[in-house]
Amino acid sequence: MLLLHPFLTQYFTFVDREENKKYWALILGASSGFGGATAMKLAEDGYNVIGVHLDRQATMPNVEKIIDHIKSQQREAIFYNVNAADQFKRVEIAKELSEKLNGQPVIKVLMHSLAFGTLKLFIPETNEQTITHAQMEMTLDVMAHSLVYWVQEIHLNNLLADKGRIFAMTSSGGHTAIPYYGAVSAAKAALESHVRQLAIELGQRSISVNAIMAGVTDTPALRKIPGNQSMIEIAKQKNPHGRLTTPEDVAKVISLLCRDGGEWISGGLIHADGGEDIVSFVGKSK
Repeated sequence: MLLLHPFLTQYFTFVDREENKKYWALILGASSGFGGATAMKLAEDGYNVIGVHLDRQATMPNVEKIIDHIKSQQREAIFYNVNAADQFKRVEIAKELSEKLNGQPVIKVLMHSLAFGTLKLFIPETNEQTITHAQMEMTLDVMAHSLVYWVQEIHLNNLLADKGRIFAMTSSGGHTAIPYYGAVSAAKAALESHVRQLAIELGQRSISVNAIMAGVTDTPALRKIPGNQSMIEIAKQKNPHGRLTTPEDVAKVISLLCRDGGEWISGGLIHADGGEDIVSFVGKSK
């Protein structure tokens, strides 16, 4: 096995960072969780960061913390506090970015980490409301279809760089059933389908598109799922590492996939879960 001298490892990291400085990462859902951690990690890797998020005054301090970290890396930060699934806001932001970036294809990374959907049953139980048509449509639009619309908008405005990377956050809910998670599960399955289609259509530009499946992670989105504490305890028992996935774990995986050569990994579902999803039995092996 060829091992690089620590000096050479630092050299190649420096070269990568210098190359990345001319590019931008667009993070949808950049204010917390996976999006926030990835925004900070990619800034450390040399990327300038565009963040789109939707936050009220109470959670803005965390947004400021992320922006401060990006700037501490001597990188630029452009953040928009808007609904990323709003068609008019999306068009408006793309046009503004085209002006700010001089219409150059310098968005090298696009990450879709939007976690806003309706958590309701399909079939009613006692004194419970079931999901409505509007809620189902909204969940799929925000958590799945908006990926396609953002890629379209960035492409049409000539902002998407060749050899770029596109990431979409999925979950084990895309192929398993979880109480109250039906609409989100459908959205995750649709998102994975969109990833495959985009990978085909953008392949000639060496742009890779992948779905990143994290393990159970203690994020604001998880805490909204009924029974989340039970999910956390089961995940700790299932995960071969004996702990939950963290947003930083996922950010490091995305960072690795952004390295030169990562464009050849495309159209897939990447397990960033420490092996959690492959474990079906909770208990001692012996």
